[in-house]
Amino acid sequence: MRVFVTGASGWIGEATVAELVGAGHEVVGLARSDASAAKVEAAGGTVRRGDLADLDGIGAAASEADAVIHLAFQHEVAFVQGDFATAAKDDRAAIETIGEALVGTDKAFVIASGTGAVAPGRLATENDGHDLPPELPEGMRLRGESAEYTLGLADRGVRSSVLRLAPTNHGDGDNGFMKQLVEIARAKGKAAYVGDGANRWPAGHRLDSAVLARLAVESVPAGSTLHAIGEEGIELRAVAEVIGRHLGVPVESVPADGAMEHFGFLGMMVGLDIPASSAITRELTGWQPTHPGLIEDLEEDFYYRA
Repeated sequence: MRVFVTGASGWIGEATVAELVGAGHEVVGLARSDASAAKVEAAGGTVRRGDLADLDGIGAAASEADAVIHLAFQHEVAFVQGDFATAAKDDRAAIETIGEALVGTDKAFVIASGTGAVAPGRLATENDGHDLPPELPEGMRLRGESAEYTLGLADRGVRSSVLRLAPTNHGDGDNGFMKQLVEIARAKGKAAYVGDGANRWPAGHRLDSAVLARLAVESVPAGSTLHAIGEEGIELRAVAEVIGRHLGVPVESVPADGAMEHFGFLGMMVGLDIPASSAITRELTGWQPTHPGLIEDLEEDFYYRA
């Protein structure tokens, strides 16, 4: 199978390319720079130069492929520049371009989404999050609408599915939320959590997520929602305790109204209770995570390299 992957040089994308190639698939990876192209080639893929703004190129690559996995998202725009709405709009344009290119072909189309806003405060399942609440901020609402658009392509001859990722996909080389919590603790001189720290985040190892992405293009029925969740909920206090021990700094609580001051933009998330299940996904696909859990990975030295 020839699989076109956007975000192919990213944290999940690079692992997904290698997973697909290892299973015998041909992979074409979208890359916008020489550095990104080198990562795609190192993982075994063929490079197609371009970015999310190149809608004509994305549409052509989708038409030429047997399946598409859309992992790209403008994280710098969304999180560094703080313009999540613009990133979500550009993402929607890419999704619609790919979707229209695949209508009537019965080809697989998988997009990445997240579990974070699906059902805060309770265990989220694959059946949750499809009726979007009106109070969602513009960017988050558009992100959810894009996922529902993708699922709706199942009625138009596309074997579409949504792969919801955990807020942390951990492993050696992770520069995401866990690495940022380590660096905040290093800079502030304490490893912190919000309130009593009993709020939970789901977690997944990036290599396990890559396996599920492969299964999605190979065999998942049209209209499926998948959860790449290895662990349903890790208390953030436990995360802080491991980080504090490795850095040799105290572990302390910060009040909810002080989260933004201490954690920066992460303060919007680090106090959320957002556990999620993958029971339906495992029953549907036979997927079983096999790599280390979050706390086990946080015990490794690679998270504490300066």
